[in-house]
Amino acid sequence: MLRDVTRVLVAHSLALLSLFVACEEIEVIEKSTCDSMRACRAELPTVMRAIRVSQFGSPDVLQLRENVVVPKPSVNEVLLKVYAAGVNPVETYIRRGNYAMLPNLPYTPGNDAAGVVTAVGSKVKNFKVGDRVFTRSCSGSYAEYTTALEDQVYKLHERLTFSHGASIGVPYRTAHVAIHSRAKARPAETVLVHGASGGVGVASVQLAVAHGMTVLGTAGSDEGMASVQKVGAHHVFNHSSEDYTEKIMEVTGGKGVNVILEMLANVNLAKDLKLLAVGGRVVVIGSRGDISITPRDLMARNSVVIGLGRMGEEEANDAYSAIQSGIALGWITPVVGKVYPLEKAREAQIDVIEGKAKGKMVLTMTESS
Repeated sequence: MLRDVTRVLVAHSLALLSLFVACEEIEVIEKSTCDSMRACRAELPTVMRAIRVSQFGSPDVLQLRENVVVPKPSVNEVLLKVYAAGVNPVETYIRRGNYAMLPNLPYTPGNDAAGVVTAVGSKVKNFKVGDRVFTRSCSGSYAEYTTALEDQVYKLHERLTFSHGASIGVPYRTAHVAIHSRAKARPAETVLVHGASGGVGVASVQLAVAHGMTVLGTAGSDEGMASVQKVGAHHVFNHSSEDYTEKIMEVTGGKGVNVILEMLANVNLAKDLKLLAVGGRVVVIGSRGDISITPRDLMARNSVVIGLGRMGEEEANDAYSAIQSGIALGWITPVVGKVYPLEKAREAQIDVIEGKAKGKMVLTMTESS
């Protein structure tokens, strides 16, 4: 009888133990599922504020929406809470529908975001929740949350703010590719940054100076000229002045410049061709219309005009490797210009296209950017 009772007790204990183990396994599975995202969805909001564009057109199509669904990262993406978003001229071209590659409507503008990782996909290896990062491409940075592929995300150096981080992507990638890949500029060459006070201009000055080039920069106001000089340009000119091209030729001893990085080719390209030295190169980074040039200006100097639009993946990777190194060593520090709250995105896009940038214009989502 005692043995029978003992058998029953043992069987009952084993059943309880099996149930306990099963519960533990369920708990582990649930925790693992949560860990695969490195954050439980319950901890994240389901909707967010974001700028949405439902039709191409004027700045008025930039609409602030309060109930946009927070995107979910795929297995190889990260979700980040955006603290700052960069504002770039290219985003105005896309908004107007005047760009080679256009997004499907509706869309959230912007690629340059900086913030904190709040969730990661199950196959993401290099980032975890809580990392401070910036992006080079994302699902739209004019928003409180955005997703980005792991290989489009970079750690934000501890000495940089989120606004600094939002100022890195498009400007420094463009500047690096323009100088090194397109113009193939060499140390000791003279580089003219035509329109140097904006985001790409500042980045171009910093990179060219760091690589041993003599840098000339232009701006359209005393304030802009001061900002260009502050980031290291050796000579600064006011391109609103009628005789500024003569002054540039004087500084070069009449030889002209080896490389011109041109931000507004539809206004300046004809003048650029006359400023080039023999074998000189103009890299067209921005243009908003047509212009008439004299081909003989190119022929007489054996010079070339190179367009910079789409970049190859290898070019972009090379650029970001160099940029991260420059940040770590301290010779790259983005210059943040005017800062706007998210709801002022329309004003920011108007200002960036009207040449009011003194450094990189940034949208912020919170006060801790």
